[in-house]
Amino acid sequence: MSDIYDFSARDIDGNERPLSEWRGKTLLVVNVASKCGFTPQYAGLEQLWRNGRDRGLMVLGFPCDQFGHQEPGDEAEIRNFCSTSYDVSFPMFAKIEVNGEQAHPLYRWLKHEGKGILGSEAIKWNFTKFLVDAHGHVVKRYAPTDTPEKIGKELDRLLAD
Repeated sequence: MSDIYDFSARDIDGNERPLSEWRGKTLLVVNVASKCGFTPQYAGLEQLWRNGRDRGLMVLGFPCDQFGHQEPGDEAEIRNFCSTSYDVSFPMFAKIEVNGEQAHPLYRWLKHEGKGILGSEAIKWNFTKFLVDAHGHVVKRYAPTDTPEKIGKELDRLLAD
């Protein structure tokens, strides 16, 4: 696979969605969880999405329960939590694994293209973020502690190009 548009994933409503649907957009791909210390970042991600969508930004949320059982719910519970707690309107996907043998192919590719500290591919925790340019290539990987507000500053430069 050469870029992110070669992948598809099942959305939170059970529909298979090709990522080529967002060809030409800047993507922020995030593994999320409802019961994580970083869960309040949903608010910042939503704000990034609302501020950047007219300039070509897409935020894509991928729930994951691999870290401390912090996403125990099913898709309906996740959708309800995101809607009622954070008014999330960016696309959300079905729960996936991001590490191990069952890791979603998209995340295998993201981790290879955007390695972490010291070249590690493993996702360390929820709210790891991958910034993908409008050509479908990983530009940067962000740690869970990197807030959406911090990313927003770098994102503005990318969206201006």
